[in-house]
Amino acid sequence: MTRRYYLIHDLEKCIGCHNCLMACKDEHVDNEWPGYSLPQPRHGHKWINIHRIERGEYPLIDVKYIALLCRHCDDAPCIKAGGGAIYKRPDGIVIIDPVKAMGKKELTATCPYGMILWNEEREVPQKCTLCAHLIDQGWQKTRCVQACPTGALRLEYLTKEEMELMINEEKLEVLDPEHNTIPGVYYKNLYLYNKCFITGSVAVEIEGKTECAGGAKVILRQGQEEIAATTTDCFGDFKFDGLPGNSGRYIVEVIFAGREKNTVEFELKSSFHTGTIFLTLAPGTNYREA
Repeated sequence: MTRRYYLIHDLEKCIGCHNCLMACKDEHVDNEWPGYSLPQPRHGHKWINIHRIERGEYPLIDVKYIALLCRHCDDAPCIKAGGGAIYKRPDGIVIIDPVKAMGKKELTATCPYGMILWNEEREVPQKCTLCAHLIDQGWQKTRCVQACPTGALRLEYLTKEEMELMINEEKLEVLDPEHNTIPGVYYKNLYLYNKCFITGSVAVEIEGKTECAGGAKVILRQGQEEIAATTTDCFGDFKFDGLPGNSGRYIVEVIFAGREKNTVEFELKSSFHTGTIFLTLAPGTNYREA
């Protein structure tokens, strides 16, 4: 059965170290790989670009990173427009022929993801080659995958059926699916990039002192429907993630033994912090019983 290469990026594991970018530079700057690529410019080009994502607002901000690169699409618009200057290999790797593409700056506009860059000095469009020159030498990893210290990047050589199984098991997604290009680059935990979170803290007053309410039950509702439930950690903090932005009104309901239930209602436009939710003693309950 036909196999092809897939690159997978796990946003949860990525720490934004840029080792992948530096490894790519080390491999391609000042190095020509005949048939694959001319030397990459020392400055300006990022064939793999680590984009910083910030969600939320003070005092709780979530920072993650996402790797952006050529998607090595099965239905690549750049190939259709390239007139033979861009082609897809049987293993799924899309290559810009450095000779046939010479002088064709217009090809940079054919990628809907903006991943084809113009080398002004060499007058040639360029992009990630998925280290095809190394793959053809028997390498099992690209340089970016090899340099990743956390395993956030990995290269898989799979059949379509094997990849579909992995997509379902690991909940992998493509970025910008509206382009319908059948990409060969997939993302794990993509909700950290394109979804919102709700977070907050729960506190109680004990003999005049404000204390964290660890172990409180927190329920997230939309209307009468329970969306999710969790418990606060030892600091009284809670978090619900993976929620669509601009998705309407939500209710956070907090339940804690010996305390009156408290709720917060709000409109979710982007990641939201409820602030500290204080719980008061239930009627007929004293501090020792709570």
